[in-house]
Parts: sequence; structure tokens; C-alpha cells
Amino acid sequence: MTRDTPPSPLTPELLLRIYAAGIFPMAEDADDPTLHWVDPEHRGILRLEAFHVSRSLQRTLRRAPFDVGVDQAFDAVVAACAAARFERPSTWINGEIRRLVSELFHMGHAHSVECRKDGRLVGGLYGIALGGAFFGESMFSLETDASKVALCHLVARLRRGGFVLLDTQFLTEHLARFGAVEIGREEYHARLSEALRVDAVFYLGSLGAGDLAFRQSLTQMS
Repeated sequence: MTRDTPPSPLTPELLLRIYAAGIFPMAEDADDPTLHWVDPEHRGILRLEAFHVSRSLQRTLRRAPFDVGVDQAFDAVVAACAAARFERPSTWINGEIRRLVSELFHMGHAHSVECRKDGRLVGGLYGIALGGAFFGESMFSLETDASKVALCHLVARLRRGGFVLLDTQFLTEHLARFGAVEIGREEYHARLSEALRVDAVFYLGSLGAGDLAFRQSLTQMS
């Protein structure tokens, strides 16, 4: 289900209310100035309690090939997610979405996880936190497993911070490998309502490079 663009001007505060209602924005492509508001009949979620990491990815996590950070390059991550690539020539992230999520970042509601190799940004993801819900928006990868490592760090952080819902918008084959499932609109809205009442914390600063418990949690996921 899609809906018309809300009346202008669209503020980040209004955008948070829209997310709280279970609706998210998309554009047809990066050059499309119009926002389409989506409330799908079936919604993808990644179950934090049943997040699955393959053995090969666990080995990658232990090897730690990337320097992982959080909220250090938010706008760069969004730009990379919006960039056209051979395997994805178009994007749903337009200039208006980039403006709004950047404002949400400065308000403390949007976050990024970044993976760097030799100082270069090679993968990451971004999303929006509201109560105990995290709305995963997009991810990108320029090196093998970079976005997967970012996702694992995100899930470990959400678990630690008391989040109860990780919204992936749609179910993809890629996310299904991590344990993502598809649920109906009514169930999603019920879960979202419960999550919004949770006082979760998205830990800022370091992702815990020196925190042994945090590092162990990355490789102890089912």
C-alpha cells in the first residue's frame, strides 16, 4: 500500500510520527522529488533473538578484517547507500530522504555503522531508532562481507541496548539467511506498538573494540 506525500514542509519530527505509524518513505529513484509512503501488506523483520550467523561469517568476525565504527560518517554512509552500482543501477533514496535522515541523525534518532579498510569506507548501513524499534533503511558493501559485518555489529548493539524490533521493510533472500521473516501488517503494527513503549538505548561512541563481552557477543549468535 502506498500513500500520497504528506503536506509540505516535511519535518523530521513529522517523519518520526510517520515511522511510529508503521509507514516509511521511498522514492522511485534518486532524481524523483516525490516521496511515496509505504505500508506494505507483508513486512520484513529480523528477529533479534534468533539472529543467525553462518560459521564462515563467524570466522570473518573473529578475524576482524575491518575497523568498525558507529555514527562517525553518517552522511557518507547514506551517500554510499544511494549511489548507483552495476548490480543496483537505481535507488529509492532521493535528496529529500537524505535531508530528512541527516536531520534525524543530528537529533540522535538516526545512526550508521561503518566498516573501514586501510582507512577507506568499504561498507555500512544506516537506520532510525525510535523507542525499542530500529528501522533498518539501507546498507552497502564495497568489500566482501563488509555489510554483513556491519549488520552483525548492529544486532549486537541493539540486543545490548534493549531493542525488541529490527524492521527490514521487506524480506530478501539475503536477510533470510540471517533469520529474517515476513509477517502480516496487523502483526507488525502490534509489534511496533509494543516496541515504541520500550526505553531502549543505542550506545554511542565506540562499538566496543576493547569490550570483551561485546566482542564475544558478535560470535556467539545462533
